[in-house]
Amino acid sequence: MAKSIMLQGAGSNVGKSILMAGLCRAYSRRGLAVRPFKPQNMSNNAAVTADGGEIGRAQALQARACGAAPLVDMNPVLLKPETDTGAQVVVRGQRRATVKARDYGKMKGQLLPEVLASFHRLAQTCDLVLVEGAGSPAEINLRAGDIANMGFAEAANVPVVLIGDIDRGGVIAQLVGTDAVLSEADRARIKGFAINKFRGDPSLFDEGMTAIATRTGWVPLGVVPWFSDAWKLPAEDVMDITSSKGKGLKIAVPRLSRIANFDDLDPLAAEPNVEVVIVQEGAPLPGDADLILIPGSKSTIADLAHFRAQGWDIDLAAHLRRGGHVLGICGGYQMLGRWIHDPDGIEGPAGSVEGLGHLDVETTMKPAKTLALTAAIDISSGATVSGYEIHIGETTGPDCANGWLQVNGALHGAQSPNQRVRGCYLHGLFASDAFRHTSLARLGGTPGVSDYEASVDETLDRLADHLEACLDLDALLAMADDGHKGA
Repeated sequence: MAKSIMLQGAGSNVGKSILMAGLCRAYSRRGLAVRPFKPQNMSNNAAVTADGGEIGRAQALQARACGAAPLVDMNPVLLKPETDTGAQVVVRGQRRATVKARDYGKMKGQLLPEVLASFHRLAQTCDLVLVEGAGSPAEINLRAGDIANMGFAEAANVPVVLIGDIDRGGVIAQLVGTDAVLSEADRARIKGFAINKFRGDPSLFDEGMTAIATRTGWVPLGVVPWFSDAWKLPAEDVMDITSSKGKGLKIAVPRLSRIANFDDLDPLAAEPNVEVVIVQEGAPLPGDADLILIPGSKSTIADLAHFRAQGWDIDLAAHLRRGGHVLGICGGYQMLGRWIHDPDGIEGPAGSVEGLGHLDVETTMKPAKTLALTAAIDISSGATVSGYEIHIGETTGPDCANGWLQVNGALHGAQSPNQRVRGCYLHGLFASDAFRHTSLARLGGTPGVSDYEASVDETLDRLADHLEACLDLDALLAMADDGHKGA
């Protein structure tokens, strides 16, 4: 059985996922077989796995950092929000149910055996399992039946390291306060702590580290300075996407209320001559955009209503009148058609909704979800593209005869007769350098990143170097060893 250690946060968004990716790469470079594990994640940014399921995009990046293929056991429970109060529950890569938040509270305890089974299967394949918590263990109102933080750590007998985010301020209170509210058993499970996102000279926080260690008894593992290249890694949250400002092409992306699988934006944001603008609700789509990209959605019909409520349908029509280009991916593709039919009421009341009408296609929602790793050829350039599909619904219509991709010899996607409006179900298109370069040139732009995938791996190596320099990775590994001996 592998050694294991769990990173939990003193709050949400303390940077656990990025730290995990860096640790995965750092320990892998030491010759260890490392695997990431997150018992429960909540995200609409998913990845399709080699074994035919879906997991959180962050765990797929962490698997990449380990040099391993992403597997469903790396994230056995994935919650995909569909409304403000309900989410789709994905267990071991497959949809299990759609439940309200209150009902999930009763359900999650029943999922613990499946979570533990995934953890133990993973542990049999490697030397070290790095486990990521969700939210914070300080949310003691959620402790009963917990599978995301201390509930899992207790059940699997995994030691914990607590991460604090100093960029938000009040980090001493975050960590000492967490220690104060936890039960005695949960407190004893925390072996060490680290501080993340420090700007400036880390030695200025030496007294703070001493204060935390004195009040908690935890071992200080180090202060992690701000990692300025984090934006070059695939983003877990759409608001983490950063690109060049005011340079070259402008690609406008409306932030849908249930935006999903927006990793299509990462390679574009990495281009130095492209500005990716995430348009917030209430703001117009910019009139000087070269391309409007409508991304994926977890709830296409609801997001279509949201799109219209912002007046974006009017902005989109004006953009096309000016000769602009539009690309819809997955849910965005469905919205661009004439109709969306939902006869079984999968996304709400059964019925049909009129689409934006810029593609002569119609989509019918069906219960079965398509999950596939897909290779395609861009017909116009001949570029080979590797990506994934993750959607419900089938799209047909006259513009599908103008499909601009080829998958297994068949046309895929649709485009308008003037070729300025395109749609498809294939995510990950722009990670293909040849396709991205051709697409930017088609818009009049100049590509600047010659090998996107290599740039991601180079950034992971720099992140691992960063953590090796500021964290006591030997002490962290020794804590994992101690936890295993007690199992």
